[in-house]
Amino acid sequence: MDMMAVERNGINAVPDNERRGRPSDLFWPWAGANLSLFGVAFGVYVVGLGLGVVPAVVTGAVGYALSFLLVGLVAVAGSRSGVPTMTLGRAPFGYQGNKLPAVLSYVSNVGWEIVLVTLAAQSGAAILRRVAPGIPETTAVAGCFAVSALVVIAVGVYGHAMIMVVQRYLTYAFVVLTVVYLILMLPRLGGSLETTAGPGGWVGGVIFSMTLLGLGWVNCGADYSRYLPAGSRPRSVALWTTLGGALPPMVLLVFGVLLAGGDPKLAEAAGGDPVGALAAALPTWFLLPYLLTAIGGFLAGAIMDIYSSGLSMLALGVPVRRHLAVLIDGLLMVLGGYYLLFVSDNFFGTFQAFLAIIGVVMAAWVAIFLVDMWRLRDGGRAYDERLLRPGAPALNPAGLVSLVVASVVGVGLITSADEHIAAVVGFLMSDELRNSTFGAANIGVVIALLLAGVVYFVLTLRRR
Repeated sequence: MDMMAVERNGINAVPDNERRGRPSDLFWPWAGANLSLFGVAFGVYVVGLGLGVVPAVVTGAVGYALSFLLVGLVAVAGSRSGVPTMTLGRAPFGYQGNKLPAVLSYVSNVGWEIVLVTLAAQSGAAILRRVAPGIPETTAVAGCFAVSALVVIAVGVYGHAMIMVVQRYLTYAFVVLTVVYLILMLPRLGGSLETTAGPGGWVGGVIFSMTLLGLGWVNCGADYSRYLPAGSRPRSVALWTTLGGALPPMVLLVFGVLLAGGDPKLAEAAGGDPVGALAAALPTWFLLPYLLTAIGGFLAGAIMDIYSSGLSMLALGVPVRRHLAVLIDGLLMVLGGYYLLFVSDNFFGTFQAFLAIIGVVMAAWVAIFLVDMWRLRDGGRAYDERLLRPGAPALNPAGLVSLVVASVVGVGLITSADEHIAAVVGFLMSDELRNSTFGAANIGVVIALLLAGVVYFVLTLRRR
């Protein structure tokens, strides 16, 4: 497929004559999307649970691998069927019932587009003003925001072929620049961290790491594997998706943990503003390459989000072509980014808390999807073509009941620093649990994952 031609496929099954490539090609889009310097802050967050160097690295790595393995398993359905993720969701939820998780998926993707483009603009402006102090702050922010939004929208409009190529070369550039960056920061690293949390802290570290990474991508897993030949080995599809999404951020996780052990003050600052704090410690000659690394990392994730959000819109039944759906999403991204950058003083924290609630729902969704796929669809082969048309079954009560029950329980077992959101979530938690490692790790996300899978399995025993 020509990368310079706008992709014409929407949520239809990709024709066999357009399906090519190898499962190893999946490494690049997922690696590029998860090489953001936020990965350094994630290491600082895991240490904040009271874990030393070895426990933090081990639990973080296990959490990353487990969470992205879920994405890899969803990707298998894409290679088998040639259909994107949220359209395949019509199988366990029904044609109409699927609109509930599709709406939440859409909101989540658009929300992260806004957050990532906003972070790219803020980070770029902060570093640009250090390189050229005479530039007014508003001008720097507006310029970086305009360039960032334009790049994300343009790549998203061109579609799958362009994304696969762009993400590959972005990953090459990020790896080189990140290696230089890590070498420059080596003197600030150390291992002087004590583990103050009990055995529950290890479990909490794994849970927290899962929520930081892969669980935010489960609703996109099949979107990038659907162009592979239908005969692609499922193990390879799952493996390369998992490696691409989990390995690169593991390196940044280790760096963040060692930074907390060697320079606690810088690590604390990096936890709140990883790009700005870490830039302050760098020599001037590396600021421009660092700027490209920081902005590129955020944009790579936003590109994946805007493509998948367009497919979620089509799964809702909105009668537009895929590239027009991306343009609509891009407009929402620009409006939301403008609000965060130039209007709101406190919306960002509340918005992040709202996305945590959606994370619970997506965890429940992926459990239901995977149980349905492996028990009832022969590993993804037996998806009915009626899924693409309004003639499909309207509702699957088992899927909807499982999703609602698990989501309610999961939301009742998470916490939030935002006082308004905190009044809504955590209603199933005791004060002791809320203040424990499990409370800080938002255990409700994993509880929703497990509960949804068990409930759906029980409710569908007779269907097989």
